[in-house]
Amino acid sequence: MSPDLAPGTPAGPPGTEATTATTSTATATATAVTESHAPLTPKSLRAIVRDLAEQPDRWIHHVRLSTDERWYRRLAADEDHEVWLISWLPGQSTGFHDHGGSRGAFAVALGELEELSLGGPEQGLLIRRITAGTARAFGPEYVHDVRNTAAGPAVTLHAYSPPLSSMAHYELRAGGLVRTSQEGPEQW
Repeated sequence: MSPDLAPGTPAGPPGTEATTATTSTATATATAVTESHAPLTPKSLRAIVRDLAEQPDRWIHHVRLSTDERWYRRLAADEDHEVWLISWLPGQSTGFHDHGGSRGAFAVALGELEELSLGGPEQGLLIRRITAGTARAFGPEYVHDVRNTAAGPAVTLHAYSPPLSSMAHYELRAGGLVRTSQEGPEQW
């Protein structure tokens, strides 16, 4: 399913707008943009989603529920981060996935979700119940599975920095996580 873009959001990834500059000028500009837009920290991303979750008038009118799969919409996209709105019906999940090297955070605005992650050899599989008003943040190597195991729908807000460029999917097997596929923005 393709996300709906918010008004004013570029059709392509941030920074891909058309330009008439020469290749050397474009390369210099891209380098300057990359250097001036360092990724935001997980703590900063958590503050963004927590603040937005507390202002439902800014996003509630965008929420849709889909029985086929999770529904999502990009609310904002800048060079250094992007924000997504996701709705979940009971039984919907992401499966284990990473964020392509991006840092991230998500806040549960309505409902509750369950997050699964691997805590290392001593901890094994970690299961967290994430209720409305709770926000989680993570670094660029984080892999998790988020799912709605509750009886009702849930709504979450997610922020990533830099904006997502890819996501790999994994299967949990006896020996740990095994990478099974990868997708890019054209599949969102």
